[in-house]
Amino acid sequence: MKIASDIKPLSILKARAADMLRQVNETHRPIIITQNGEPKAVLQDPESFENMRNAIGLLKLLSMAEQDVRNGESKQQEQVFADLEQRYDAD
Repeated sequence: MKIASDIKPLSILKARAADMLRQVNETHRPIIITQNGEPKAVLQDPESFENMRNAIGLLKLLSMAEQDVRNGESKQQEQVFADLEQRYDAD
């Protein structure tokens, strides 16, 4: 995949918006929009955007879990199951 082919100036977006929307929805590759030669925005299809947000959410959860382990704020699996059994057997 050549990212250079996915960098387009704002003038192209203005002139060919429908074509660019079709491209991102068919290829699922984002297009980087530039203004005066500088990257200013990214055009991305909704499915890829949602997948990216979900992946970032999972990475945040993993990071939080790793921090909990480093801080000693975790339990062994056996203890978690024992706690659950005790909680729900008592009801």
